[in-house]
Amino acid sequence: MSETFTERSKAGKRLWIAGVTVTVLPLAVIGFVAAGVGSGQTDGPAAPAHRLDATGHFFLAAAVILTATHLGGNLLSGLGQPRVIGEICAGLALGPSLFGHFAPDAAQWLFPAPSVQLLNGLAQLGLVLFVFGVGREMAGMRLRGAANQAVLVSQASLFIPFALGTAAAVPLVDAFVGRSGSPLAFVLFLGCALSITAFPVLARILADLDIIHSRPGQLSLFAAAIGDGGSWLLLAAVLAAAHGSGTGGLLFNTAAIVVVAVVFLGPVRLLLARWLGNGARAGSTAVAVLLVAAVTAAAAMTAAIGVHQLIGALLVGLAWPRSNGKAAAVAERLTVTAKTVLLPFFFFGFGLTIDFGALGWDRSVLVTLLMLLALAIVGKIGGPFLCAWMTGMEWRPALALGFLLNARGLTELVVIQIGYQAGLIDERLMGILTLVALITTALTTPLLRAIGFARVGSRPAAPGTAQREGAHRPLPAPSGHARVAPGDGGFEADDHRSG
Repeated sequence: MSETFTERSKAGKRLWIAGVTVTVLPLAVIGFVAAGVGSGQTDGPAAPAHRLDATGHFFLAAAVILTATHLGGNLLSGLGQPRVIGEICAGLALGPSLFGHFAPDAAQWLFPAPSVQLLNGLAQLGLVLFVFGVGREMAGMRLRGAANQAVLVSQASLFIPFALGTAAAVPLVDAFVGRSGSPLAFVLFLGCALSITAFPVLARILADLDIIHSRPGQLSLFAAAIGDGGSWLLLAAVLAAAHGSGTGGLLFNTAAIVVVAVVFLGPVRLLLARWLGNGARAGSTAVAVLLVAAVTAAAAMTAAIGVHQLIGALLVGLAWPRSNGKAAAVAERLTVTAKTVLLPFFFFGFGLTIDFGALGWDRSVLVTLLMLLALAIVGKIGGPFLCAWMTGMEWRPALALGFLLNARGLTELVVIQIGYQAGLIDERLMGILTLVALITTALTTPLLRAIGFARVGSRPAAPGTAQREGAHRPLPAPSGHARVAPGDGGFEADDHRSG
């Protein structure tokens, strides 16, 4: 075992050296040369022949973003945190909060407006494919027992933080409402934002800590799937309320959401299963084209009826067949590509919209941050903990369940950006909620280790191996941990490969 660990450590060091050699150093040389050329330009009519055009800037920016997010993910992963936290922080650092603040001219040269528009297209494609994957994983949850406890915990995880968020939003309306100016939409959105659990990040944390088959682990996955489904529906209703023209517009948009959801989860789901089942001769390329076309077309359709485009991607994920091996394999490859190659551009674009230095950090901002952080933690940990403990779970696994559901991660950032783009919240509250999402997610692993639920020596799994190495071994938990052994009443999740 120690030899295997030593070999992996050496392989990891070699990979780092290779990455620095073939990526970081060339980028540094390019940046140095380009900066020197740019500083030596004159106002004369002749421009240097080797000056980067918009396409060159796009490729250079893409290389910088991918490298920065990868290194950030590796750094935080080495510290025992989910990779996505490091990737998000790297995206924020490339924006006006850090790079744009200390080197504004270099940031403007590296990320000119035409390149940012092209990068945003990649970000949106990655985002809809990511949300498709979230819907697919939610559809893969199977309840096999303990139904009453599971439903109660999922309701506690959704409604208690939602209630706390709406109550806290009332005194914040005048100070933080967005350009839409809708107090009702603002209040409901803040409740929805505090009730989110990042299902993909949660699955990765469980695999990294080797507790995916513990009872709290399985229960947290089920509660997160149900809770996130409810949160997305609530978010769709909030957007309908914000954009609807009066009561008639709200009723129309709500009815449109219901109809679209019924169509996708009924006829469309059956049609996809039949086509993919009968079309065994269809190659993986055809299935991949069908998947991407279905996701993008559904996103365009839901956007056209006044609902956010991500709702359409989520519905396609819920309707995509899981029993078909070819369809499942294609979906897995595309979602992995979205998470590793395309989502970093979303982190970058999200970082461009937030300037933590512009928050002012006066008393009102600090009080709001501390209040929302406290309510987010109390609502997400306290509600599920009390519910699980009152329904028969021992205190330590019940507390671990609350800690797990407190991870918000990437899903929260997606919801925050939707609210900001819809004009429900202003830029300051967007920054505050981003800090809440990062802090609550970063607290998950240390809190689990503090109560002895996760082994202190556990290390994050290497990318791509989290589910193969140890994810399905019996949990060597301390005394008092509930387990889900094969055949016991519990939950079944279909292969959660998430970052």
